[in-house]
Amino acid sequence: MTQTDDFGFGTQIRKSPYFDATVRWGAKAFSVYNHMYIPRDFGDPEQNFWNLVNDAILCDVAVERQVEVTGPDAAKFVQMLTPRDLSKLSVGQCKYILITNADGGLLNDPILLRLAENHFWISLADSDILLWAQGVAVHSGLDVTISEPDVSPLQLQGPKSGEIMKVLFGENIMDLRYYWLREVELDGIPLIVSRTGWSSELGYELYLQDGSRGDELWEKIMAAGEPFGLKPGHTSSIRRIEGGMLSYHADADIHTNPFELGLGRLVKVDMEADFIGKAALQRIKDEGISRKQVGIVMDCAPLPGPNTRFWDITAGGKTVGKVTSAVYSPRLDKNIALAMVDIEHADLGIALDVNTGSATVSVTIVEKPFYDPKKKIAAAT
Repeated sequence: MTQTDDFGFGTQIRKSPYFDATVRWGAKAFSVYNHMYIPRDFGDPEQNFWNLVNDAILCDVAVERQVEVTGPDAAKFVQMLTPRDLSKLSVGQCKYILITNADGGLLNDPILLRLAENHFWISLADSDILLWAQGVAVHSGLDVTISEPDVSPLQLQGPKSGEIMKVLFGENIMDLRYYWLREVELDGIPLIVSRTGWSSELGYELYLQDGSRGDELWEKIMAAGEPFGLKPGHTSSIRRIEGGMLSYHADADIHTNPFELGLGRLVKVDMEADFIGKAALQRIKDEGISRKQVGIVMDCAPLPGPNTRFWDITAGGKTVGKVTSAVYSPRLDKNIALAMVDIEHADLGIALDVNTGSATVSVTIVEKPFYDPKKKIAAAT
């Protein structure tokens, strides 16, 4: 059995409440995300993909840290952080939002959860939004408290996740709608459950509110899922690229704006409420963009794994963009990738070249997402 001490980034990297359980269940390698260990290897990544799309997987995503915003001005403050219009966000609802800086650059693309009228969680991708939010609050003049609560999510994802949830919480959990949340208990373990997840599949996130019970929660879920083929797993690069889902720092960063990503629907520059980056995003919208995120198909032998560096995209020997995330999809039997390219080379059907470091590969611009573009699987009732 692998010993937990074998993973040695040092004490400055935090362990999740599920860390020991994931090692017991076969985690072989970890990386660092939001200053925490995250399991990245339970064996064959292709088998992990098939486990996800055919049955269900349980993933330790406690690295999705929560920024908690409370206080009389909480709703106004959260709106200040994002260009998405939150005026119709109900208590018990979740929304995918963008957090932008004064230049309109993307700082994070989290899920926002509204637990009560003046109580929000911002469930983070990999960047220090806790510090950003606390800094913004200091000079906002608003009455808010910004903190990181003892909250650690798990993702239960896949077509059989609903059946497992029924075993855990009863038939009425099926009433939980896509992008809504519910407060529940499991044998006294306090949880918030949401119909969300980073997989493009039917799925749930279980937000543990007592880190001392992480090991217990993991084992209860695995036991309930055994009859349904539940496996321990990790977030699937294959499935998230198929679904066109962003990975912050890879597909977007502080120098990327929402319009380049095709996410203009999440930017409401004409709403009455003010938000950070409003003037910059209005200017970008008016002037247009010079580059755009696209999907590409790569004409080469199956990639052995996701790319670990950006690959230059060229046209006539001139660099016109970069591949940000690439992987072989066994379901589509294609190498698929997300890329950022100059706008004049972003039309569907355009042929370009990619330098992978070991070869020059022909690629074609295609529509994204590559699979289930309308998210019918994840949103199914």
